[in-house]
Amino acid sequence: MVKVAAVGPERSQTWQAAGSYLPQAEIVLYPDANKVIDALAHGETDFAILPIYNTREGGIKDIQALERLRRGYWIDNIVLPIQLSLGSLNRTEPIKILMGTMSVLKQCEEFIGEKYPDASLLAVHDVKAAVAGIKAENKAGYGIIETSALLKEQKLIIRHLDVAPHNRTRFAILGPEMTVPTGYDATALFTIPLNDRVGLFYDILGEFTRRGINIIDLQSENDIKTQKLKIYIEVEGHRDDPALEEVLTCLQNQVIHEPHAIKTMGSFPRVDMRQKFIKSFGFIGTGAMGRWFADKLRNEGYQTTLCGRSTRMRPAEMIPEVDVVIICVPISATPSTIREYGPLLRPGQALILLVGAAEETIKAALESTLPEVEVMLVHNLWGPKTAVMKDKNAVVVRTSRSGRFCGEFEAFLYKHGADIFQDSPARHDLLMGVSQKLPTAISLAMAMALKDNQIAPDDIASHSTLTSLYGILGMARVHAQNPATYAEILIAGGAGNQIVDSFQQNLMEVMRMAGRRDMRKLKATIKDNRAYFSEDFLEDRMEQALAVDQTLGRMLRK
Repeated sequence: MVKVAAVGPERSQTWQAAGSYLPQAEIVLYPDANKVIDALAHGETDFAILPIYNTREGGIKDIQALERLRRGYWIDNIVLPIQLSLGSLNRTEPIKILMGTMSVLKQCEEFIGEKYPDASLLAVHDVKAAVAGIKAENKAGYGIIETSALLKEQKLIIRHLDVAPHNRTRFAILGPEMTVPTGYDATALFTIPLNDRVGLFYDILGEFTRRGINIIDLQSENDIKTQKLKIYIEVEGHRDDPALEEVLTCLQNQVIHEPHAIKTMGSFPRVDMRQKFIKSFGFIGTGAMGRWFADKLRNEGYQTTLCGRSTRMRPAEMIPEVDVVIICVPISATPSTIREYGPLLRPGQALILLVGAAEETIKAALESTLPEVEVMLVHNLWGPKTAVMKDKNAVVVRTSRSGRFCGEFEAFLYKHGADIFQDSPARHDLLMGVSQKLPTAISLAMAMALKDNQIAPDDIASHSTLTSLYGILGMARVHAQNPATYAEILIAGGAGNQIVDSFQQNLMEVMRMAGRRDMRKLKATIKDNRAYFSEDFLEDRMEQALAVDQTLGRMLRK
């Protein structure tokens, strides 16, 4: 029979978790976490289980016992709701002493502070043995906090049920062999005691961040013997993932400078302590950006389906099968796509629009869907070649019908480091006129002017200042990429057009002043514009410009 090691006694939280994970196994109980680890290491049991994290207590100290793991790996997790109750020998005796394990007492701090603020707390290691002692001496005034099952087994009277609501504990399952990747994994790592230096902690974390690897948990402490820093890190991804392999190699060889500084405790299917409401996303549109988002969501454990012109499954077939429908098609096609498929969404689903124009698309979405369908627009200001979302801008346009599904998608963006900005539809389109439509129009007109005047590309760089290169680089970037992308930006309606119209009128006025050689008015216009901007804004932008100048200068010298 399969044996699993757990911390006793029977009916305790860990005992229940072991039985839930391996119902047919023989549960072998040990007094503490170290003995559980040793049992697995010595082959006394096939598996072991330890509590790792509690939603009320936070990280549990037993996680440090994993350092002793020499045979086997952390291979899985189980999360159980923990219902703790308060029992006593009789129903009427006032409770003066509250007894339980240290972990349980910590989980119930809110209840104790509210109901028994004057009671003394007694932390015990073996609740069963402690209850037996109370019964033997018929001690009055004791209250015992444990699982209802254990209290009932001990024939105690339950005086308060579920004293710590919303209480869940995560347990680590330890086994003999490393798991294979599932596509939705996490990896636990320990460092050896590290030699201290300025910025070490920062440098270690930075290697994960730069590669877009999310850190799920992080704990550090000083080693008892050496007083050197030890770090426990749990990250998303499997140990065999190339990105994680690259991080670990870099850390050991270039950051920590010790070849065996990091030990892998194990990789396992990722566990979510927070509740997810969405199970599946369906994409209408199979372009590069839709595939990019689908891949990221799939790595978060969601089911994703893409359909479009090139797929066998049609959107009408997909929509009933998913929780959230995401439309990610060209700007010009978005309103018609919404009007075609929006009526197929049922109450309780959500429609999320990944598009760069808000007013017309949101209006179409609200008109084409039932009132019980959630609606939100997200404009990601990055392309499908971007490796990570960190520090990239994302504009979120919520509506009166943006509910918990929309909130969960926004939380997904936030988790991956996107800088999120909330806008109204009109404000979004106006600002997109500044950041996208106007620069695109200028780049297109500039290229046309160069062509009209037969200016050779080789002559542009030789007669450019660093400042003039900004516009030229923008022009080149627009023309080096997909023409349809920028054509879509220009033809989009909404408030962004008034920015281009205003620019066009002001450009003509500036050139009229220049044609009249009206130095006084030109200078006054520049000063008036400067007064509109804050000094902080101008100083920050100048600092950025100088940094760009340095980079451009180095490139031009090569």
